[in-house]
Amino acid sequence: MTRRRLTTLGWPIAAAAAALAVVVGVSAYAAGGRAPAEVAESDASSFVSVPTASVPHTPQIEVTTVDVEVALPFASTTVDDPGLDAGVRSVTTEGRDGVTTRRYSVTLVDGAETSRTLVSETVTTPPVDQVTSVGTRQPAPAAEAAPPPQQQGTCDPNYSGACVPIDSDVDCAGGSGNGPSYVSGPVQVVGTDIYDLDRDGDGVGCE
Repeated sequence: MTRRRLTTLGWPIAAAAAALAVVVGVSAYAAGGRAPAEVAESDASSFVSVPTASVPHTPQIEVTTVDVEVALPFASTTVDDPGLDAGVRSVTTEGRDGVTTRRYSVTLVDGAETSRTLVSETVTTPPVDQVTSVGTRQPAPAAEAAPPPQQQGTCDPNYSGACVPIDSDVDCAGGSGNGPSYVSGPVQVVGTDIYDLDRDGDGVGCE
């Protein structure tokens, strides 16, 4: 008897709750002109269409070092060489360029170089200077031809100051005589002028 009373009392409560829900939905529809289901769908669509903020780009910065080799020109020098004749030049050492290594600090932004700073500079291969020898030696003066030596006893004793050879005939050198022997004067006639070297008779021949 008690169970039937509880079941009978539960139905009026459930019916009242359902009626209240209908009244609330109708009131909302009357206020906004939309059914409750339409209101829920419209609100969901409005929420999805809100734009999303874009993420800002962060540049990638990289700092590295770069080595660059640069030619270092050689110098040229000259030295005096007494072993060469004056005016003669000769390259005694060939010149060769050296190498300088320059190190730079390079900044890259997104892979593109934006700045470069010289950090150090080192001579990795020294140059070799070119050396040219210049002659300073002066040529020796030409030696004058010396008269042939006279052997003792081959000079005519009638003359002095120069050796007058003993021969079939002796003439003054550079004159018109035809020899076969000649003497360069002057010569003093101290005896007999057998070769007629003193033409003017003053005692001196081949003047």
